[in-house]
Amino acid sequence: MPFGDGTGPAGQGPGTGRGMGRGGGGRRPGAGPGGDCICPACGKKIPHRPGVPCATVNCPACGVRLARG
Repeated sequence: MPFGDGTGPAGQGPGTGRGMGRGGGGRRPGAGPGGDCICPACGKKIPHRPGVPCATVNCPACGVRLARG
C-alpha cells in the first residue's frame, strides 16, 4: 500500500527498535571532566585533568597506573 509521502507504515524501518543508539546511559557517576584519579595499589588520589585519561598517568607515590574514581 503506497503512502506517497515517503514515510511508509508506522513501526517499520530503521530506528524503531531498542538498541539503535550508541551509549550515553552507561557512564559511571563521576566520569567526565571533573573527579579524581585513584591509585588501585596505594589509594592516593589526584585531581583528574580534562583530556588526560587516568589510565595514562602513573601514581606519583608508587608508580602504578591510576584508575578513574
